[in-house]
Amino acid sequence: MEPHSLITQRWSPRAFDGTAEVSPDTVRVLLEAARWAASHGNTQPARFLVGYRGDDTFQRIFAALRPGNRTWAGRASVLLVGAVAETDERGPVPNTEFGLGLAVQNLVLQAVDLGLVTHQVGGFSPDEVRGAFGLPNHVRPVVVIAVGVLGDPEELPEDLRARERRPRVRKPLSETVFAGRWGRPAFPDESAAGSAEPSAEAADELQHE
Repeated sequence: MEPHSLITQRWSPRAFDGTAEVSPDTVRVLLEAARWAASHGNTQPARFLVGYRGDDTFQRIFAALRPGNRTWAGRASVLLVGAVAETDERGPVPNTEFGLGLAVQNLVLQAVDLGLVTHQVGGFSPDEVRGAFGLPNHVRPVVVIAVGVLGDPEELPEDLRARERRPRVRKPLSETVFAGRWGRPAFPDESAAGSAEPSAEAADELQHE
């Protein structure tokens, strides 16, 4: 048995087709997928800002990115900000980042199903986002998500091309899943080789540039 192909095919490219458009109807499907994510006590803490390449919202999100991410993210069709609402009418909301993470994972897997690519970015200024969009005090921006159509890696800056093509590697379960006591592998016979899925075009990491 293998994981579903939607999971194994998901990756985080930086090469986006700078001419491709993603329609509001498609973005609505992505955000509907996010809306159906599980959350602590169904508190649903995930919030999103949506900008389409060329509009003012996109430009303000783009301006909040760190310089390294601005070298490629402007070619994405859509830039989203994922934020958490840390309180509601009942008081503080627990596990908000966990809830946002589940919502974003739903979103990016739905994107794979629609033939799109995404890249989640940690390298941005939350304060700039907060000021640019007038976020209330109880809402905290956590991640920027670039969405679009896969482009040509040759159009990336030279220093990013190698990252785009390096293999995807994951630690084997023998290093991360334990039973009986901490450090005793639940799946001790899994080889490290099974944790890597080489791809000529894949790179997958949350950026903090």
